[in-house]
Amino acid sequence: MEVIPVRGLAEVKPGKDLGALIVAALRRGRLSLKRGDVVVVKQKAVSKAEGRLVRLADVVPGARAERLAKSQGKDPRLVELILRESVRVVRAGHGVIITETRHGFICANSGVDQSNVGRGVAALLPVDSDRSAREIRATLEKASGTRLAVVVTDTFGRPWRLGQTDVAIGCSGIDPLVRYAGKRDKFGYTLRVTQPAVVDEIAGAAELVLGKLGGTPVAIVRGASYSRGDTGVRPLVMPRARDLFR
Repeated sequence: MEVIPVRGLAEVKPGKDLGALIVAALRRGRLSLKRGDVVVVKQKAVSKAEGRLVRLADVVPGARAERLAKSQGKDPRLVELILRESVRVVRAGHGVIITETRHGFICANSGVDQSNVGRGVAALLPVDSDRSAREIRATLEKASGTRLAVVVTDTFGRPWRLGQTDVAIGCSGIDPLVRYAGKRDKFGYTLRVTQPAVVDEIAGAAELVLGKLGGTPVAIVRGASYSRGDTGVRPLVMPRARDLFR
């Protein structure tokens, strides 16, 4: 398997066609897409293109945001955005606010982030990252004339473990899970619940090459084994009835 960074992407500004920018960067880098490639795109580039940027100077925090900001040592305006982007606060402590977003993701600060967007600006998660992935994929497939998959990624923390890793928050053209339930291992044991999250694994592989500070938000993952699908990432969200931590 290869992970190939797509360098030289033009600056992503609100209203820009991100798929077209990726096509142009591929041409400048003399890179071609092959059948089955997975194009990984970092969330920040998607949020910029879709105008999901907010100037903190324009945010008026409410009373709840003021209280939570004081207890966690955070900017009240940032906390106001975190609350607006969430359906509930799961827990707050140690300067971190864990929320459930409208997408069903459990993550720090509703995915609201101030890195790589400029001083005094915060980026919000895309409204629908699966739709974003579909639109980018359509542009790339039209330009390349071949079938592809697209995964939109973001950096999430994990319960019980320090450190963060990139995971998929949107996808198109790829089944997010590999289902082994009902299959037997070499010792004859029947697997019951094993379901590798292949889109998260691809996201993590791409992150090893892209990093956080290199300014390259797109990579081609070539040679990964996956099944085609168009469910998006929804199957990755734990159903409330099975969630032991709610």
